[in-house]
Amino acid sequence: MPHRRDARRNLSGKRTDGAKLTNSFALFCRLGNVLLKQTPLNTVHRAAGAKMVDFGGWDMPVSYGSQIEEHLAVRRDAGMFDVSHMLAVDVEPRNAPEDANENLNAVAGEGARGFLRYALANNVDKLTVAGKALYSCLLKPDGGVLDDLIVYFLSENRFRIVVNASTADKDVAWLRSLIDERGAKLTLTPRRDLAMIAVQGPRARERVWAVLQHRNAEAKAATEPLKPFMAAEVGEYFIARTGYTGEDGFEVMLPSAHVIEFWQALAAVGVRPCGLGARDTLRLEAGMNLYGQDMDETVNPVESGLAWTVDLASARDFVGKAALLAQTPTRQLTGLLLEDKGGVLRAHQKVMTRAGEGEVTSGTFSPTLGASIALARLPAGVAAGERVQVEVRGKALGAHIVKPPFVRHGKSLLTSIKEKPL
Repeated sequence: MPHRRDARRNLSGKRTDGAKLTNSFALFCRLGNVLLKQTPLNTVHRAAGAKMVDFGGWDMPVSYGSQIEEHLAVRRDAGMFDVSHMLAVDVEPRNAPEDANENLNAVAGEGARGFLRYALANNVDKLTVAGKALYSCLLKPDGGVLDDLIVYFLSENRFRIVVNASTADKDVAWLRSLIDERGAKLTLTPRRDLAMIAVQGPRARERVWAVLQHRNAEAKAATEPLKPFMAAEVGEYFIARTGYTGEDGFEVMLPSAHVIEFWQALAAVGVRPCGLGARDTLRLEAGMNLYGQDMDETVNPVESGLAWTVDLASARDFVGKAALLAQTPTRQLTGLLLEDKGGVLRAHQKVMTRAGEGEVTSGTFSPTLGASIALARLPAGVAAGERVQVEVRGKALGAHIVKPPFVRHGKSLLTSIKEKPL
């Protein structure tokens, strides 16, 4: 998910004259011999009795009680997730001009757009409207996936990227190395002064508006017209119509000093706190990849179901392009639906197909479908509808290959399967 930083502006877009950003969080707690980072909502999670786990070095809630009830709350109403462990990073030119739309190429050599055009696999030239977002991979020169992220276009002088928590430090270091390599006059500003809450579900937006109407009278008017993958800056709030659940909703960034009160206000209007457990089953039903499980530095985006995030058609060069053009994919990431009883699909289980072996990358029991589902990396020659066998606890259980997503907006997307022989 996205990140960006430097030239130091707050969410309202005002300059802070290079002053250090305050109220950054990343406090720590100790779990056994491991020192874990904490989000600003950590005390709230613990006070609510949440079960806490080590998630990529962060002390995070996995559930507040029933994971299935949390999952269904998002599918049927509204739930919220603390995603403050993820990192927003602002990409801006050094000594950014006061005119937000001034031609950066004339002022500072390669501007933020030119740099991101090279750094990301997807093409930021698709971003022409302020607030528009783009999903992309960050690649190594050999085509391996360093991370998946979202980049927001705010102006020709300002881009914001949001990256995953476990890869944040690595991503920032990588981007800074590319800036140095290209001699770009840009600054990256990791925004640890900001917290982030994802409010998801069919009633999520109306619940956010109910809270914001008492805090910013312009919030609803500014965010109601937003289409998916669009964002708006409203006072101290950065509100994006994005998510990781297959439901509608907002991801809201705001100063970390104000996030506890915002979380409590959302709870007061009926938004249910949800943990990482429900977030995982929701994203898997939605067919969304999880970095570190469904892709990493050892695989390329084409073999990770993410070819649609790579723009090979344009003439521009980008990190990893030459490697991708030279490779012939031998694997693919697809979905599995378990047909036989006797187990649940889980990561690392062996999958036997007519074209050879594959492996489950993410698996779970789907509360919406009442069945076990998975993402799996399989040989390139197999197709949706074919029957395979998965090794589950020493037994070979039958499953069908399906095209994800499995669920969207609370409804099954699985069509009748015409079985094909192995």
